[in-house]
Amino acid sequence: MTISPKPVVLLLGEILHAKNEWHDLAEIAELRQLKDGNREQFLKDCRSGVHHGILAIARTYDSVELTGRFDQELIDHLPQTLKFISHNGAGYDQIDADACANRGISVSNTPGAVDASTANTAIYLLLGALRRAHVPATALREGRWRGSMGLGHDPDGKSLGILGMGGIGSAFAMRAATFGFKMQYHNRNPVVDPSSNPTNAKYVDFEELLRTSDVISIHLPLNDATRGLIGRKEFEMMKDGVVIVNTARGQIINEEALVEALERDKVFAAGLDVYEKEPEVHPGLIRSDKVVLMPHVGTATVETQVRYQGGLLDIRHTDQKQRKMEILVIDNVRNVLLQGSLLTPVVESRVGLS
Repeated sequence: MTISPKPVVLLLGEILHAKNEWHDLAEIAELRQLKDGNREQFLKDCRSGVHHGILAIARTYDSVELTGRFDQELIDHLPQTLKFISHNGAGYDQIDADACANRGISVSNTPGAVDASTANTAIYLLLGALRRAHVPATALREGRWRGSMGLGHDPDGKSLGILGMGGIGSAFAMRAATFGFKMQYHNRNPVVDPSSNPTNAKYVDFEELLRTSDVISIHLPLNDATRGLIGRKEFEMMKDGVVIVNTARGQIINEEALVEALERDKVFAAGLDVYEKEPEVHPGLIRSDKVVLMPHVGTATVETQVRYQGGLLDIRHTDQKQRKMEILVIDNVRNVLLQGSLLTPVVESRVGLS
């Protein structure tokens, strides 16, 4: 194989909104692209040396269809020359970042770009769950006026526990504070930068948050530590009548345990935009009139100009938020080429490099 005089960057998937910025990288790198295929073929190509010499990978969220998850098996097959992966998305559970760090591969994501829209979705679900809004809304559409609705709850004075005070968690906190909540949060570590805790929420440990919160909103990344974090044991620790909101990742909550907690009124209501096995939704959640459900559309706003068609997020218009995310992916690659480091490394990569 001919050795390129320039560093080689492989794009997995397609750049939709920042094509010029991507092509500009050709001045300082050899650009390659993978637009079709499957995991079996990608692994075969890695084994045969097709991708030898690659320094960095830029990957789209949808490129998981081409390669599958970047798990230990796939990472073991990646060329030894690969040192950087620039991922398009705030969540990066498609990549085993710890395995990458162990291989000396640094990973970046695109934090910040979806904070506002996801936080707004969480507020919508929070208020809807407090009022069990599904019941009267459904009754009205069926010609039964309010139906069998009971009384809901106001947020004023209630304790709101935020699991994960990252970009989305802090954006959510800022919005939720206006409703009169008493704010507390739990992170792996307390937030040091005041701008990341704009409401001066109280830091508490995980168990205290579970035991003392009237509402719990989840804003954690999905990884080995958070997968299945909320199960039967954790629901038992919570207050009777707690409200649960999840706009993070469905696999953080054991849905069977949530359904059981809803059925016995341990959980008053839930607002969900993500699911354990999406697009499949637990039938107990579909059945329940205590749950406000959305089909993982937290960032599907007019402002992001994302249209929903046929069960897929179909991005066909100039989309400023998606463009910003793509440009950040490209900027991470550019910084690798010029400075040898990523601009927005994920925490596992920061730990790995410290």
